[in-house]
Amino acid sequence: MKLGFLGGTFDPIHLGHLRSAEEIAESLGLEKVYLIPAALPPHKTGEPVSSFPHRIAMARSAAEKSPLLDVLDLEGRRPGISYSIETLKELNSLFSEAEDLYFIIGTDAFFEIRTWKSYRNLFKYAHFVLVERPGFPLSRTPALLEELEIGASPLGGEGDFLLPSGRHIFLVSVTHMDISSTRIRNLRGKGKSIRFLIPESVHDYIVQEGLYLSDGNH
Repeated sequence: MKLGFLGGTFDPIHLGHLRSAEEIAESLGLEKVYLIPAALPPHKTGEPVSSFPHRIAMARSAAEKSPLLDVLDLEGRRPGISYSIETLKELNSLFSEAEDLYFIIGTDAFFEIRTWKSYRNLFKYAHFVLVERPGFPLSRTPALLEELEIGASPLGGEGDFLLPSGRHIFLVSVTHMDISSTRIRNLRGKGKSIRFLIPESVHDYIVQEGLYLSDGNH
């Protein structure tokens, strides 16, 4: 059993998140990709973030449309800041029977991984799947891996690096969708339409709960 995990603030979750998860599941032959909303994102401690119950509800509403997607609320049940190292340790315990775990991360976040807690140890717990984000091309990854000094060795095929732990780092291209949670929040705050950027069920939830209005209601 091969399982993928895609973490994020998901404020709100949008079609770009969902399409990336779906394509990665198919390209790597994953049985399931779990979306993991961050309860207290370590790199957004100074920014307003919608409540965890709202974000988990939107993620669940979106994921139920695909048999390849599901949602885990484990970071919401853990006190304190949502560090990835703690999440990966917990996932290894929860899914100890799984053949392989795949941690999906955008290149924008990966290029800042040296600021993450215990970042060198992250690679012991899962394969890493890097997804290209605008302004952070996959072509820069090999040089960064050398700088990280984590022992990543390129294998025969492009986009596959082997680590001393036996884990891999995969570079994966997915359909680029010019959608961001920030843009969705800004449009909503200006009273403009956010339809067709997010699943209809998420749109209905946002309207029903009055999220992202100009008065800062989260």
